[in-house]
Amino acid sequence: MIVENANKADYAEMLAVWENSVRATHDFISEADIAFFKPIIIEQAFPHVLLKLVRDEHGSILGFLGVHEGKIEMLFILNRARGQGVGTLLLQYAINSLNAETVDVNEQNPKAVGFYQSNGFEVIARSPLDDMGKPFPILHMRRSQPNKPH
Repeated sequence: MIVENANKADYAEMLAVWENSVRATHDFISEADIAFFKPIIIEQAFPHVLLKLVRDEHGSILGFLGVHEGKIEMLFILNRARGQGVGTLLLQYAINSLNAETVDVNEQNPKAVGFYQSNGFEVIARSPLDDMGKPFPILHMRRSQPNKPH
């Protein structure tokens, strides 16, 4: 598996990966919430972050990562690819190549919280609402051993 650049032609497939991942891991989000977030993700979020992705041997996207100014803004893995190292590969790329040191995680997604904690992140703050003002508590996490300058 290799990490490669994403481009606008990948957006539709990345949105499908996002939705598949959210449905598998965010049982607290309703159909209405998914419908609310989809246009925001593809129209506003994707264009404003540095996007990287991993494909399978057939060229299908297994997962993707979005980073902006040292913060992991998104990391989503296709449910069937979960547990195969895709998320770890993308996270390590974000840390080592993009100098990512922070991430916000839905508190109601304990697997994601545990994933980041097992990779050296710790909770530094909590917000009761997400960035859209929705009642999805957010844990603000930072790497406990920040990147050293290269």
